[in-house]
Amino acid sequence: MYDVVIIGAGVIGCALARELSRWRLKLAVCEKNSDVADGASKANSAIVHSGHSNAPGSNMARFNLAGNLLYEQLCQELGVPLQRNGSLNIAFTDEEVGKLQQLMRDGEANGVSGMRIVGPDELRVMEPQLNAEVKAALFAPSSAITSPYELAVAMAENAAHNGAELILNCKVLKVEKREDSWTLFCSDRKLETQVLVNAAGLYADVFNNQVSAKKIKILPRKGQYWIVDKSYAGSFKHTIFQVPGSMGKGILLTPTVDGTILLGPTAEDQEDREDTSTSRESLEHIKTVAKRSWPALPEHALIGSFAGIRAHTKENDFIIGERQDAPGFFNAAGIESPGLSAAPAIAEELCKQIVSKLGAVKNNSFNPRRNPIPAFRHMSFAEKTAAIQRNPLFGRIVCRCEQITEAEIRASIRRPVGALTVDAVKRRTRAGMGRCQGGFCLPRVVDILSQELGLSPARITKDGSLSEILAGDRPDQPAMSSQCKTARRPAKTPRF
Repeated sequence: MYDVVIIGAGVIGCALARELSRWRLKLAVCEKNSDVADGASKANSAIVHSGHSNAPGSNMARFNLAGNLLYEQLCQELGVPLQRNGSLNIAFTDEEVGKLQQLMRDGEANGVSGMRIVGPDELRVMEPQLNAEVKAALFAPSSAITSPYELAVAMAENAAHNGAELILNCKVLKVEKREDSWTLFCSDRKLETQVLVNAAGLYADVFNNQVSAKKIKILPRKGQYWIVDKSYAGSFKHTIFQVPGSMGKGILLTPTVDGTILLGPTAEDQEDREDTSTSRESLEHIKTVAKRSWPALPEHALIGSFAGIRAHTKENDFIIGERQDAPGFFNAAGIESPGLSAAPAIAEELCKQIVSKLGAVKNNSFNPRRNPIPAFRHMSFAEKTAAIQRNPLFGRIVCRCEQITEAEIRASIRRPVGALTVDAVKRRTRAGMGRCQGGFCLPRVVDILSQELGLSPARITKDGSLSEILAGDRPDQPAMSSQCKTARRPAKTPRF
């Protein structure tokens, strides 16, 4: 019997798990995939929005502003990158300039501070590569960028250090109320809990509608992106939005904390909750629209594309809190942009409600800090020399594009909530995220995963079930069941 079980280990589920681990609770997070942040949390614009694009009075507006203010301390404690780079909403016509003024009024109503309208002369200084036809822009200095998957991993690790249990490859099929507790029927187990939190992203409506007469409907909305190579790092300092439309914030361009530039997303409503394929038509559309902001867009430097799916609802707002007709069942549903921005504040609010309901006691041994894996690419020459002396595996470069070492990859597998797949290693270290997109380092990453997990290389997957990379077993290694849910981990820990 658990005190709290959270369905979904996206950025919301991981943030809430960390908040709840401040209290003496028996806590678990169930995730149907093989890693945390494996849904919308790994495939978004990585922006901590200022909050001026949300309807005043909405949950989105309230939690966006509150969440934005929590990011400095959160990222400092967890060792996650954050840059307050500011954003610019640009206008090409007098009509669009009028819309900027309305955006500013909405932002002021939401409590966003420091915004101002910037004229063309100042814009040329702020962003020299911006289209010269831009007439004005709304500058919001509180906007920031981070790494959403790195943040989710960090929060999950910290929650685990503080006593939370994360159960991967555990698909929840059905939930039922049993007297004063909840039963979760999962793919390979059954769980009991006093409080159940629905942070299931695209499937949040499924669980809400199993227990509550107040139904919701998730409308999957795909967003496709381009990635621009880091050789163009510095082309833009700020996040550049065009004037938003009815389907969202539109095609933007934004630098990332890792030096690349993102272009996108599209907004394509679809029925399929799992289809994250990209299309030539949509990717061409992104380039066309992005060139309006960046006329010199270097098409030859587009090194990759991807898509994510937003959990949109007709209410166009977050659905947060306990269902009155289902006591002990809490929703964190309809989480789309600005979900990343709002995550810390949503977690605080839900934690407060749950702790009050359970009468929980403080966890006096809670440690808010998490030490990240030392990043070889960010070290000085002296630091690199010292790291190699401590652990020779820092002297073996596996990913040439991103300068990722064998020491970092092995550490990513051995840590709490460690990597079980190639993509999980990628999210923790950036191995495979560079110009060649894993063309050089993939075989070595597979080999290291095989060694660390005690699995045949043929059982190593890109991103979980049905994504095996190799076609068969090596003659010198025995095959192991692909149904294995929890891989063996070595007792040794890496030397730093």
